[in-house]
Amino acid sequence: MAEPEHPETENPETWRPDVLGPGFEQLTLPLGSDNEGEVVATLVRHRPPWRMRLTRGAASGADVLYVHGWSDYFFNPGLAEYWSNAGARFFALDLRKYGRSLRPGQTPGFITDLADYDADIAAALAAMGHGAPDGSDGGDAASRGSNGRPLILLGHSTGGLTLSLWAARHRGRAAALVLNSPWLEFQASRVGREALAPVIGWGAKVNPLAPLPNVDLGFYTRTVAKEFDGEWEYNHAWRPDRGFTVHPAWLNAVLAGHATVASRIDVGAPVLTLLSKRSTLQARWDPAMASSDIVLVVDEVAERTLRLSQVGAVVRIDEALHDVFLSRAPVREAAYAAITQWLRGYAPHRR
Repeated sequence: MAEPEHPETENPETWRPDVLGPGFEQLTLPLGSDNEGEVVATLVRHRPPWRMRLTRGAASGADVLYVHGWSDYFFNPGLAEYWSNAGARFFALDLRKYGRSLRPGQTPGFITDLADYDADIAAALAAMGHGAPDGSDGGDAASRGSNGRPLILLGHSTGGLTLSLWAARHRGRAAALVLNSPWLEFQASRVGREALAPVIGWGAKVNPLAPLPNVDLGFYTRTVAKEFDGEWEYNHAWRPDRGFTVHPAWLNAVLAGHATVASRIDVGAPVLTLLSKRSTLQARWDPAMASSDIVLVVDEVAERTLRLSQVGAVVRIDEALHDVFLSRAPVREAAYAAITQWLRGYAPHRR
């Protein structure tokens, strides 16, 4: 898959063809600059055939905004097609310094506070027609945006953590959240996180960009990439086989997010969480890794997700990978069926 060009003359307000090919367009969202240069996010939208745009399904009239996880970007056309078939408009956001938004010389994925992504999300929502109504402090009007369409947030892993924290800070803006294996707690549990946090916090102050030991042995890539045992083709520069280098300041931001979730937040909207039935976390390859979550402890995540809202549901899907939507086709279909069933009960509809 070819990487897009970033010519100096590029008009940031113009939708242009996306690397995913026909039916997808991207929009550059300028976010200013930092000490590494120009900072942008990139919004991708699905432009299905007109017959599909007229579909009335379980998410009719809604807008969906997807946010990826760590060492990742949006590359799953089938996910967009599911939501379009459900009657929604689908958008995906490559956050700053990820995927389509990564510029030469930048530290991939680096950030020191997850709340900094508020700017990325605000720019995306504005482009989607979801600027907060003037004088609104939330509520039904805000959840529908200026275009009258309810907003469904869809987040994977770190993206699920980021969107949950955002929704709690902006109560009423989202009408529903769908979380795909959200990283809501550290793998070593709350006790391990609380023991590690002071050390990482000190490192974030002393040397924020110091490289931490790489614990990704490439097993997840083996289960996903078509070159190995998986089904998916993607840009390995944007989604490295052993992940981006982890830095203390970034990990400190994530641990702070975990602590906030542990203290209980309220996203102000119904939440559906999709998880694998089991985790397989170990340092040696095991065939079970091809049918389980090898990144998170799913039992702890299941417990954490029930703290996000007064209305929450958890669906555990047999043989699902960490990214449920990258699992084998029958598993993906089970996940989509679960979302459809949940939407019929909880999805807001356009007025």
